[in-house]
Amino acid sequence: MSILSFSRVKAVLLKEFVQMRRDRMTFALMVGMPIIQLIMFGFAINSDPRHLPTALIDRDHSTFSRSVVRAAENSTFMDITHRPDNEAGAEALIREGEVNFIFIIPENFARDLVRGERPQILLVADATDPSASSGAANSMKEIVRSGLQRDLSGSLSNVAELPPAVDVILHKRYNPAGITQYNIIPGLLGIIIAMTMTMITAVAITREKERGTMENLLAMPIKPLEMMVGKIAPYVFIGYVQTIVVLLAAEFAFDIPMAGSYSLLFFAVTLYIIVNLMIGFLFSSIAQTQMQALQMTFFLLMPQILLSGFLFPFLGMPRWAQIIGESLPATHFMRLMRGIMLKGADGVDMFSSFWPLGVIIVVVGILAMLRYERTLD
Repeated sequence: MSILSFSRVKAVLLKEFVQMRRDRMTFALMVGMPIIQLIMFGFAINSDPRHLPTALIDRDHSTFSRSVVRAAENSTFMDITHRPDNEAGAEALIREGEVNFIFIIPENFARDLVRGERPQILLVADATDPSASSGAANSMKEIVRSGLQRDLSGSLSNVAELPPAVDVILHKRYNPAGITQYNIIPGLLGIIIAMTMTMITAVAITREKERGTMENLLAMPIKPLEMMVGKIAPYVFIGYVQTIVVLLAAEFAFDIPMAGSYSLLFFAVTLYIIVNLMIGFLFSSIAQTQMQALQMTFFLLMPQILLSGFLFPFLGMPRWAQIIGESLPATHFMRLMRGIMLKGADGVDMFSSFWPLGVIIVVVGILAMLRYERTLD
């Protein structure tokens, strides 16, 4: 008796190919996932971020100050994207997450430089993400020296020999010690909620289909909105429990300060929980099996981890990757958590991150209800 029958193996093999052809969604996810990973890791992810947005306040407007600014931009660490009129405007930009640096050149910079009085230049860095600010911060003194090298020649060569001619003052805001946990732990809550909340509701409808109880639900006089609210409401409490656990760990295990308002933070958490629950409900109305629903969840989770600014500086990514990231709820929640917890930002400062979550809730909610109505038909 033959141990292995190639005819029977062939029969099972053909059967699996037929099943794969019928389960097109699973096949598409299996092919699409490595392609997306190649694109994100190969082109979007950058552990050495460059061209980070910077707010410039040049109160001197001299040849020397322009040389310093030109050298800073030529270094590729920073791009001058904003020129606020005063420090209050610059502080608002860094608090809202619009810029990574504030570069301030004081009045009489050229005069003090020529006199050999070692004028000071101030670089304020958003250190909530240490990896984003470390490159420019560590290189700024050399950048300034190289920028002034040509100007400090001839009769001014004696100034260039001072150790150094310009004193660069570095202020690391919100995380002076450069502790990585300050950046990771607040963002980790966003990933936990995105994974668990989406996964829980992603199997809500598909579980009913597989158990054969979907017909009972369809027979009930219930509207799509009522079904969606009833399905996701119990899990909001679970999201709050997860939030409390992470906040307690942040305070007592990692000594992460809470600079902002707890009420504003929980309002942001509530919006984010609802967004992910509704996304899961949408997935469950599309998928035919629980396996498909889980696959869709992980398919969305990957870009939320890589393109939201959780692990890699968001503003250091290519523009096309930032556009994709702006459509992900995790991106806006990362900014809200870090802005409220570390920067003490208020609702006005964080409005630019709040309203996208509201828009995503409306869009996903409409799509989920339309899809569920199609299921009813």
